Amino acid sequence: MVIGGVWADSDARMQATSPATGETIGSVPEGTREDAQRAIASANGAWRAWAAKSAFERAAAMGRVAELIVERRDDLARTLTLDQGKPLRSEAYGEVDELVEYWRMAAADATRLEGTMPPSVDASKRILGYRVPRGVVAAITPWNWPYTMPSELIAPALAAGNAVVWAPASSTSVCSVKLAECIVDAELPAGVFSMLTGHGSVVGDEIAASKGTHAVGFIGSVETGELVARRAAGKPLLLELGGNGPLVVLDDADVPAAAEASLAAAFLCAGQS
Repeated sequence: MVIGGVWADSDARMQATSPATGETIGSVPEGTREDAQRAIASANGAWRAWAAKSAFERAAAMGRVAELIVERRDDLARTLTLDQGKPLRSEAYGEVDELVEYWRMAAADATRLEGTMPPSVDASKRILGYRVPRGVVAAITPWNWPYTMPSELIAPALAAGNAVVWAPASSTSVCSVKLAECIVDAELPAGVFSMLTGHGSVVGDEIAASKGTHAVGFIGSVETGELVARRAAGKPLLLELGGNGPLVVLDDADVPAAAEASLAAAFLCAGQS
């Protein structure tokens, strides 16, 4: 795991197994609530200096992450297949390629954040409205897209000048380590990024509830999302929760095309759901 931009270990470790074979493919530190608080403290000490940097400096850092992902494309894709189970050619490489674009988009968006100047009732005064970072953002993410879904939250938050403390899904921790390596190796300032491997009920719960985090992003099930919302009460929340996607095939539809599309959607991630 990463605490304040520095790799850290713990007394306990979790075994990572391949869903395809059941074999052990590695082990990762099992983070604790104390580890989470250390990460939060580090983030609170770092985010203001990060926010004070120009948008173009932050954009350059996001661009460095994207370039590292490009350089490590093969390793990231193979790790995704081993750790999460996506077929290598048909899905894993596609997720990695999409991942690059998430970070490039965050880099571009950082330089396009604009303010407003609404009219004032006092002709001698000017009113300026501008966007400011929240502070420390907690990100809690699932197993099914272990690269792109975390980056939906992490990349924009960092680009906007926030620090991020990330609790990834415990079942795809090896993928999380690989993504964290790209972020750490992009040489962001110390404290701006932390990643806590461990059980969501421990590290995820801690970063959601802590007074030291100022906004929470969660992607996952409705049930867990409701729990996160309760634990993070009073904070700005971004919740992307699971749902059902009905397929309605009308009389004039291309039935073979609809069948092919529904099969592809139903059996993503090698049929894991």
